Amino acid sequence: MSASIYRRIYRQLLSGVLLVCLAVSSAWAVEPFKIADIRIEGLQRVEAGTIFASLPFQVGETYSDDKGSLAIRALFGLSLFKDVRIEIDKGVVVVVVQERPSVADINFTGLKEFKPDVLTRVLKDIGLGEGRPYDKAIEDRAIQIIKSQYGTRGMYGVEVVTTATPLPRNRVNLNFNVIEGSVATIKDLRIVGNVAFAEENLLDLLKLDTGNWMSWYTKSDRYDKNKLNADLETLRSHYLSRGYLDFKVDSTQVAISADKQSIDIVINVSEGKAYAVSEIRLEGNYLARETEFLTKMAVKVGEAYNESTVAQTLDGFSKLFGDFGYAFARIEPKNVVDAANQRVAVVLQASPGQRAYVRRIEVQGNLRTRDEVIRREMRQAEASWYDGRLIRLSRDRIDRLGYFTSVTIQNREVPNAPDQVDLVLSVVERPTGNLSIGAGFGDAEGLSLVAGIEQENVFGSGQSVRFNINTSSFNRTLQLSTTDPYFTADGVSRTYDVSLTTNKPLDTQGGNYEIVRKRANVNFGVPISELDRIFVGAGVESTSITNGQSQAQQAFASEFGSPATGIPLTLGWSQDSRDSFLAPTEGRYQRVNTEMSVAGDTRYIKADYQFQQYWPLTKRYTFAMNTEVGYGKGLGGKSFPLLKNYFGGGLGSVRGFEQGTLGGVSPSASSPNNRSLDIRVGGSKSILLNTELIAPFPGVGNDRTLRMFAFVDVGNVYCTASATVNCASNALRASSGVGISWISPVGPLRLAYTTPIKKEATDRTQKIQFQIGTAF
Repeated sequence: MSASIYRRIYRQLLSGVLLVCLAVSSAWAVEPFKIADIRIEGLQRVEAGTIFASLPFQVGETYSDDKGSLAIRALFGLSLFKDVRIEIDKGVVVVVVQERPSVADINFTGLKEFKPDVLTRVLKDIGLGEGRPYDKAIEDRAIQIIKSQYGTRGMYGVEVVTTATPLPRNRVNLNFNVIEGSVATIKDLRIVGNVAFAEENLLDLLKLDTGNWMSWYTKSDRYDKNKLNADLETLRSHYLSRGYLDFKVDSTQVAISADKQSIDIVINVSEGKAYAVSEIRLEGNYLARETEFLTKMAVKVGEAYNESTVAQTLDGFSKLFGDFGYAFARIEPKNVVDAANQRVAVVLQASPGQRAYVRRIEVQGNLRTRDEVIRREMRQAEASWYDGRLIRLSRDRIDRLGYFTSVTIQNREVPNAPDQVDLVLSVVERPTGNLSIGAGFGDAEGLSLVAGIEQENVFGSGQSVRFNINTSSFNRTLQLSTTDPYFTADGVSRTYDVSLTTNKPLDTQGGNYEIVRKRANVNFGVPISELDRIFVGAGVESTSITNGQSQAQQAFASEFGSPATGIPLTLGWSQDSRDSFLAPTEGRYQRVNTEMSVAGDTRYIKADYQFQQYWPLTKRYTFAMNTEVGYGKGLGGKSFPLLKNYFGGGLGSVRGFEQGTLGGVSPSASSPNNRSLDIRVGGSKSILLNTELIAPFPGVGNDRTLRMFAFVDVGNVYCTASATVNCASNALRASSGVGISWISPVGPLRLAYTTPIKKEATDRTQKIQFQIGTAF
């Protein structure tokens, strides 16, 4: 059969098909008409109003095929119906729908890695939840979402089986049976293409690894795409900080084993060549202060190009522009590269913009703390020129309040106002209150109750209240203190403190002595600069000792009487430039305090000096030092009161030695040769040096609330030997160790494992020590 015959037959068939289509189209087509009524059929749970709101026509309007098509698309777009069709019955538009089943309940079985609530929230984000429409497509998507969630935990072999159980009224119960499997770990991690640096040194820079002794906590051997990207950026920074401007990551290959239990990662890099800085140029507008800006220059001619020092320089320039009032200054590095000679000229182009003033200061995140408590620490005022120094000072003052775990101040541009800026001050509050109630029973002390209430930020007012009570038979305490940091509008603080303590020996110690101390005092803190404050105070105290257990206690009662009264006056000074009260990383703290009793039975003077310094070694590591010196002396021919002595040992002093055991001892009055009954009485002089290297805890990034530290402590407490006090060796004691600090809801917690490196045979030591308190 010829080709022409085939073509003729083909044209005849095509014509026939077209005629049939036209006939069908004519049969389906509806001539436009005026809608007499609209009727909905097939509804079970969906409200009719939902459908009426989606229709592009109403009763009385003209209906056409185009509007019908739009209506069908709109109703399918609601994702509520499996089928939608429109029928015409004598001017009535009949919308016939078939609803999708709704989800009555979602259950999970086999979960160990996730809580059901977590996955329920994730599925709700994709539209699958109780009361939502159900179809197979969204079920399949839910399975993939669940698998991806497990993928973030390094579990790639997870299997998910769903069961949809039909219920009356067109509903279904969904059950996700999850077979989790085990975690896939990184079996091999390699870097290919490196020449200048050894692979093992580069791998040490990465957070991902093939596992180590801390992997159970850090999860460093679990693959995570975000962690890998961060590690690639770390590699890039490492090379760019050593002059390798052409460094690049060519590719990364991540291969998972057939059983989905292990992962191999290969990172391919091209190092390029190292460049040295040939010159430095400042271009643009530097406010005719180039000399001042050059003092912030960290880049050095002749040294290898270092992206870190360039970033440090840009940060220094930006802060300096801010100090001059230019909130949105732009400094752009424009490197001129001489590839042939492996040299680079660093050109810093500056555009300060307009000098700005602060239009508004917006405080965010203070759900409990009142605005005024924060704003009164601000030194940058609204409707005044922008000053970077005052803004940094304000941030530090707010952080030093101790009410927040994070304080940041960001600039926000004002639309169409280049000479204005808004400051957004964001804080993250921490729990500042603590309620503790406890009870104990022992053979020695019997039943004892302990209760305490402490609130550093009462009702968000910035005032603090502390109340403690201990009903132990041998150590009773009742204390109440309150501080108003802004007793006056100028920032003068006022503190009231009253206390009553009673101490008795345990039955195993023998004796029946009792020491009763009563004290009441008031102190005022007067600010004399942004960082400095003078403290003055006065008080009255009374100390009674009955049936003195130790020879020193008997001597105290004999010399000063019982009760012994005193009227101590205090005068002190403090300076605080730390960037944080709870977790400082830089700055200095100094304190001098003198206490003198000028009236009453006890006459003495006591002076203390404390010095703290924090040096940021990097963004993650801080070196800290704390020094304390104390000296006490009796006046008017009287001895320095025993109960005013210094005590050393334990956290807050020389760690590794039992709390308060350094210094002199007083033999028992009844059994002077029984060393087990000796009482530690401290001494009138003390010296202390603490040093710490502080780092974030592995796996928590730069979170300052959980940190670890290594330390070395040196110090001792010195006494004057007498007939009633035996003084231990005057040699300094020393210890070293490691520890963890955590800013918990109940306050700063510190746990240390210590080893004394210089001690005497009679010293009491401890390996593990725990404390709730501040740093050092």
